[in-house]
Amino acid sequence: QQHSIMLTKFESKSARVKGLAFHPVRPWVCASLHNGVIQLWDYRVGTVIDRFEEHDGPVRGVDFHSHEPLIVSGGDDYKIKVWDYKLRRCLFTLLGHLDYIRTVQFHPNASQFPWILSASDDQTLRLWDFSKRTCLSVLTGHNHYVMCAAFHPTEDLIVSASLDQTVRVWDTTGLRKKQMGIGGPPEQTGMPDMHSAQSRASATALNVQAELFGTNDVVVKYVLEGHDRGVNWASFHPTLPLLASAADDRQVKLWRMSEVKAWEVDTLRGHANNVSCCLFHPKHDLVVSNSEDRSIRVFDVSKRVGVQTFRREGDRFWILAAHKTQNLLAAGHDSGMIVFKLERERPASAHGPSANQLYYVRGRELFSHDYARSGGVDVPVASLRRVGQQAQTDGIGSAPRYLAYNQHNPSEGNVLVCSDVDGGTYELVTFSLTNASGSVTDGKRGNCLGPAVFLGRNRFAVLDRHQRQIVVKNLNNETTKRVQPPVPNVDGLMEGGASGRLMLRAEDRAILFEVQSRRVLGEITAPKIKNVVWAPDGSKVAILCKYGVVIADRQLEQLCSISDNVRIKSGAWDVSPTGGTANQMFIYTTLNHVKYVLPSGDTGTIRTLDNPLYAMRVVKDQLFCLDREARPRVVSIDTTEARFKLALANKRYGQVMHMVKHSRLCGRAIVAYLQSKGFPEVALHFVREPRTRFRLALACGNIEAAMESAFALEQLSEQEGGASGRDVWGELGSEALRQGNHQVVEMSYQRTKDFDRLSFLYLLTGDTEKLRKMLKISNMRGDIMGRYHNALLLGDATERVQVLEQSGNLPLAYVCAVMHHLDDDAERIKIAIETNDGSVEGLMEKVGEGRAGKCLLQPPTPIIRQNNWPTLEVQKTTLEDLSMAQPDPEEEAYNEGAQAAASGDGPDWEDNDFEDAGAAPKSSAIVPDADDYDFGDDDGDWGDDLDDLGDELGVAEAPKAPVNEMAGLQDVSDDATFQMPAAGRPPAGCWVANSSHAADHIAAGGATSAMQLLNRQIAASDFAVLKKDMIGCYLGSMLSVPGIPGSASMNMPLLRNDSSGHPGNESLPRTSLKMTTLVAGIKNGYRAFQGGKFNDSKTAFQSVLTQIPLVVIDSKSEAAEIKEMLEICREYITAIRIKAAMAEAGPDPVRATELSAYFTHCNLQPVHLLLALRSAMGTAFKHKNYIVAAGFARRLLELPDMSSERNADLRVKATKVLQKSEQMARNEHELNYDESTAFTIDCAAFAPVKVGAPALKCSYCGSNYGGDGMKNKVCMTCNFCTVGVQTIGLVTGS
Repeated sequence: QQHSIMLTKFESKSARVKGLAFHPVRPWVCASLHNGVIQLWDYRVGTVIDRFEEHDGPVRGVDFHSHEPLIVSGGDDYKIKVWDYKLRRCLFTLLGHLDYIRTVQFHPNASQFPWILSASDDQTLRLWDFSKRTCLSVLTGHNHYVMCAAFHPTEDLIVSASLDQTVRVWDTTGLRKKQMGIGGPPEQTGMPDMHSAQSRASATALNVQAELFGTNDVVVKYVLEGHDRGVNWASFHPTLPLLASAADDRQVKLWRMSEVKAWEVDTLRGHANNVSCCLFHPKHDLVVSNSEDRSIRVFDVSKRVGVQTFRREGDRFWILAAHKTQNLLAAGHDSGMIVFKLERERPASAHGPSANQLYYVRGRELFSHDYARSGGVDVPVASLRRVGQQAQTDGIGSAPRYLAYNQHNPSEGNVLVCSDVDGGTYELVTFSLTNASGSVTDGKRGNCLGPAVFLGRNRFAVLDRHQRQIVVKNLNNETTKRVQPPVPNVDGLMEGGASGRLMLRAEDRAILFEVQSRRVLGEITAPKIKNVVWAPDGSKVAILCKYGVVIADRQLEQLCSISDNVRIKSGAWDVSPTGGTANQMFIYTTLNHVKYVLPSGDTGTIRTLDNPLYAMRVVKDQLFCLDREARPRVVSIDTTEARFKLALANKRYGQVMHMVKHSRLCGRAIVAYLQSKGFPEVALHFVREPRTRFRLALACGNIEAAMESAFALEQLSEQEGGASGRDVWGELGSEALRQGNHQVVEMSYQRTKDFDRLSFLYLLTGDTEKLRKMLKISNMRGDIMGRYHNALLLGDATERVQVLEQSGNLPLAYVCAVMHHLDDDAERIKIAIETNDGSVEGLMEKVGEGRAGKCLLQPPTPIIRQNNWPTLEVQKTTLEDLSMAQPDPEEEAYNEGAQAAASGDGPDWEDNDFEDAGAAPKSSAIVPDADDYDFGDDDGDWGDDLDDLGDELGVAEAPKAPVNEMAGLQDVSDDATFQMPAAGRPPAGCWVANSSHAADHIAAGGATSAMQLLNRQIAASDFAVLKKDMIGCYLGSMLSVPGIPGSASMNMPLLRNDSSGHPGNESLPRTSLKMTTLVAGIKNGYRAFQGGKFNDSKTAFQSVLTQIPLVVIDSKSEAAEIKEMLEICREYITAIRIKAAMAEAGPDPVRATELSAYFTHCNLQPVHLLLALRSAMGTAFKHKNYIVAAGFARRLLELPDMSSERNADLRVKATKVLQKSEQMARNEHELNYDESTAFTIDCAAFAPVKVGAPALKCSYCGSNYGGDGMKNKVCMTCNFCTVGVQTIGLVTGS
């Protein structure tokens, strides 16, 4: 008997589970709990679907109806409740039991017999008709609690188990006949309608009789006695006349029944406490039992011995349930439940020497399946012998788990069959390829961990399960080499995609390993790896994880990763000879779906599955797979969506448009996908819904389509009585204005009644007639401001005066009339003002009539009036015009070959399609038009990745050939002496191309590229600090030479590499900043620091820091020198900032002492360090921190400058401080400083950052910052670089 690891599919945490039931179809399990709650779980995704909470007290029994949405439950409140899980409520309650109800069950044939069976502590069983909500029969006879009762799956029998130590089998034939006779409708029973009342009366009388005395409709057939204690459970075998019972005597007994009697067959021992439950496995000859001894045991019925035990720490088991059709069991315990399997159901399989051949194991036979033959043919190859104790019993994980075929050996067939028996074993089977079932040799076996893998023609590798070494063996099963894996914890070997390579699985990593050279070729992170599937051409690998797929290239560089919330079962690469999907589309299956994933990361669902299938091969629209019984099946799939996305990603636009025209692609998902990928013009072909179509048309600038949709939306809104779509016309107007289509803009403004914008548009387009109409419209609307604006835009002073006069603004009207010399109007208005006790005196002075250079405001006169402006050109692609769509040759071949693949006509699809795909196209119908060449540049699979490096290497794209306007002048005869010289490159263009130094780019005027370089190299982000030096660098690279009189000056470049002659295209600019500039700045900083002018010193060092990135050096020694200067600036700036912090922390003795200590750890010149130590010693001694003061005194006395005469007084003081500190030998305060521990200084918080502690650095100056607080912020030392970004660092040469 073996202690096994349980194959747990789902586990829940809850109160004690007392009742369990599987849904017959859906992936649901119902659990009734000791706290009175009934939970409905989806065990596939691990979520609670619903809870039912009406029972008062523990619920011990629960069951699903076979085809209606009903659940029955029974609890300690003596109630049986029937629930509708769709309506999510209790339908009714059955009352009658007088004590706790232990189990409830629907009849297996509930559509014909609407019965519920219940067992209770009131020592009875009851049969209920739930359609009439009545009790049919009370089964009495037990004289103690009835712990369980169950229907036989097919016969008219009931079994019950009781604490009276007996198991009873009841015969329900009488009740069935009675129900079929009395309960049927009149036309079935032959009873006339007039007797229906009499029938109901007799039924009521029977119910009363059943309640009082029991009935003889159900009779005891057998009473099984043999247990020494109370029996907790009894169950029928699904097909054989067998019974199993479990009791408190720690035994499970098997019983056999005949027509007349029943007898004990055997006793299964092994449990160490009361056995709670037992049942027969629905598919194998096994009995599964669980117990209060915290274990589940599996017994072999035929051998009658225990074969497996699953233990659980701390939880007693109470209940078991088995799924009727799937290989699933559930067990309830003290803290929840588990859904588990006894063995894995994935059939062991491997691809053969050709793409059409598959080897797989069914039962104990190795089969070969040939896809090329019509319908597929299964040929048995060999019988696999059982080895080991566990292998003698089916159904407990003894079947072969892995299969590997030797693809490297063309002369004979080699198959490695691996299983988990006895900790892991392998068997090598060798056979002839010409006569597969003829000559088979086996018997070469051994132990291994996980699958075994072929390395070459005559070598295979296994993983030693004890030492975890890779063991290489030959085909005679002799060890030839042992290799230590490159990492510990390797727990499995997988295919490496090429001869001599292995994929190693280690925790959550996959490692590509070459055995001969012992090199690691690649590594990738993938959690819970189950399997790897290599593309047939070896270019890609799909790593199947428990809940995801990772696609990588042959070097294990990740291309994409997707995750799923359901377990992934299998996968296969597409091998269609045409269509461009081979090795590009990966099809995988989950428990209930077939899905696809592309190397670009796009994924989608293809179809649903009723039962899990294991994908083996994908050709066109057919998925070849194995089911759980290891029987080959072919499933039709529609991969149009995947092929469409793949063509779009590969820029095969001819194929894209052909599919748009001829495929049924639709739905919001595909439209959203096209929008996200930047192809709204393609989505426009699918969409008919006006609002979505309007948005797409705007996105691709298609004004005509947008107008069409806008009109449709306007009509819809009018029909619905809503607004007239003002926002739609507003958006359309904005897009039309962007393109310059002012006619559409005019229409949209008219539709939205946006009069102000409309008037301004007429001004811009010079349409004075319509502007006058706008003036009339505003007059009719009584819009004073509109009238005034239109009059202003027209230059109509008379109208303006009228508007001002009518609106009561008489002074303004007077001024306007006077300014425009409208004397009659001015006089009239003047009289009106004076009539109202006003005056016009001084009005003209207020508007500054005498001001020089004055002019009247008049609109410009339109020079040209035409229908529309030259509109902004919107690039139209082939993707916008369906009539331009050219069918892709491979797409046509794909569509033509789809039918042939479906019929599977011999090997034709294998050879002919490859020839067609490889041949040059002969028909002119599939040659693309010239317009389609915009989307060319497709090298197929010959890509060498050099095209993608253009931007990174600075290689400019080849410009389009310009139109040569002087072509006529160059058409001269052969003996002509003059040819037009080729144009040269400007110096600035050469500088940018020849250098990766920011200073050279700035000198060339490329400020953007220079800033990008500094950002990439040193993470510079605040360029305001560098502005002055960058401008100086730009100005210093050119020389201005006066030209001839009357002409502009000439700019001449200053070059730094022209000493031996003009460098031509290799030229580089001379820069204004040199090493001498930096040295002078450092010296100024030293001088100011020595004199205590810390602000001046900081300014000098920061100036050097900003100049260093723009200095180009000539030698390696200068490069080392410039990096040393960088460190000097950082250390001195940090020291000065600490000094400033010390001044602020003056009253705080702890902080003052700490800062003075950190000050001494900046890397200063010895003469400056002397000053720092003197200051720190004085601060520490003053605040009575004697241990620290002693340390400073020692360091001070060790300095070489202390021996000079000028420091004699300081030497005496330091000696006295040391003596006094050694006497006191205590610190007054607890300091965050330990002289003996190595640390760096946090430049933000001024605190020590210990070695190994998490810290961030400035990638330019190297300043340290503890923790993550400064991540992505500007460095406080250099003030222009971002902290925490990893870069290449300072670039000093070109």
